[in-house]
Amino acid sequence: MNRRTLLQNGLLIATSSLVGRRTFAATGGSRPNVLLLMSDQHKRSCMGAYGDTVARTPNLDALAAKSVRFTNAYCANPVCTPSRASLMTGLYSHNHEAQDNAHPYSLRHKTMAHHFGAAGYSTALIGKMHWVDAQTHGFDYRLEFNDWFQSLGPKTAIYADELGRPNSGSGQPEIDDLWRDNGDPWKNVRHKDERKGSVHVGRVSLLEEKDQFDSFVARESARFLRNHRSEDGPFFLVSSFLKPHDPFMPAQRFADMFRPEDMKLPASWGKADLDSLPREVVQSIRYNGPTPEVSDEAAAKRHMAFYYANLAQMDDCVGQVLAALKETGHDRDTIIVYTSDHGEMLGDLGLWQKFEFYEGSCGIPLLIHVPDGASGAVDTPVSQVSLSATMTDLAGVRQVTPNDGVGFAALVRNPKSRVQVEPVFAEYALNTPRAKYMVREGDWKYIFWAHDRDELYNLKTDPAELHNVAADARCRNQVEHLKAVLFGWHRPEEA
Repeated sequence: MNRRTLLQNGLLIATSSLVGRRTFAATGGSRPNVLLLMSDQHKRSCMGAYGDTVARTPNLDALAAKSVRFTNAYCANPVCTPSRASLMTGLYSHNHEAQDNAHPYSLRHKTMAHHFGAAGYSTALIGKMHWVDAQTHGFDYRLEFNDWFQSLGPKTAIYADELGRPNSGSGQPEIDDLWRDNGDPWKNVRHKDERKGSVHVGRVSLLEEKDQFDSFVARESARFLRNHRSEDGPFFLVSSFLKPHDPFMPAQRFADMFRPEDMKLPASWGKADLDSLPREVVQSIRYNGPTPEVSDEAAAKRHMAFYYANLAQMDDCVGQVLAALKETGHDRDTIIVYTSDHGEMLGDLGLWQKFEFYEGSCGIPLLIHVPDGASGAVDTPVSQVSLSATMTDLAGVRQVTPNDGVGFAALVRNPKSRVQVEPVFAEYALNTPRAKYMVREGDWKYIFWAHDRDELYNLKTDPAELHNVAADARCRNQVEHLKAVLFGWHRPEEA
């Protein structure tokens, strides 16, 4: 029997560990474990718990049933590296250096791993984090793509066809400068796949299911949980999956679950008012969407079917981690969080991928489960930049450095409370001609483009965001108010 003491809520509490078990849920004595489950490019609405009848997400749905589910959660930047940097540090993009998928952020920015580690937690990252360099960012234990390659051995050659594309979403290269110096090592060895505009439609993976990256993350996360010892202290484990992000190459059994002919195109497909939208959005719709140039609805439906298959495979892997958590008895003393780094337009307005501030792209799923805690839906808009402050608050951990996040743990403890944590901000493509910024306040969403027309949507009356009313004289006061709120938070460059 091991004994430890910890300072919690200003009191020195002696706790004991019996057969590797802490007693957080039963006594409130020791600090809880924390498990952060992450996916990549998961559209918020694509989950049974969020009302999607096509998605097959039984494990996430079961977690949602015992969690607080946020219906208006947003990422801080709708692209991988900047979003993950904001999630881990609690800083907005203009306060860290990782403003695209090619630049890391500084050692001086402390992450959730630093906060939990300083409080005596064992910290582990298994999976994708897309850091672009070799920093460990405070984690004691780390397994990522290079470790997966080692486990594949000669099968790594198949990777060239699937995840070896630059910007495939795999987080490769992990050290971006290596490819800058030496060139793309997979050049001229990839097969071409069917494309719809800039998007790969998809196919069944050439790798066996057990050899795929998400299976590796699930397997190694389960191994970590089974090997964790009580004397190592509580754990902070991040299990981060690649799917449902493209390439859309699921294992066969998940591809068999969805037929393209059963997919229904979004209600907003082909209905965007191109005359009212910024030029970049119009160009993207014309390149990828339902236009005379690209009008293959069959290809769009195949793309959707493969996305849902990827999602189902990721959910299955989440289930494996949760099963290991239960098997080891840690389900009774572990805070569980599920989220994604950004969404996926999946045909909304004729758009695909992310990069936009529309709900499909910037909206994220967010589930937070506290043992013996509350459950239910929360409609209050919240930002992922505040997740670090929220998770440390729930675990009783002090943050070692300040950040931009304003925690919303009160909403987790009581989903019916009237705590107001809005407005929510987001930004994209800083210091470029494509720079844009978003503020969500109440039912309104305002998007400021540094070099293009503004956008304004009322999400209560126009949830599909079909009507940009920024130029409507009747909304002038609303535009001026939200621009003042946005500029009061951060004045965009060249504004």
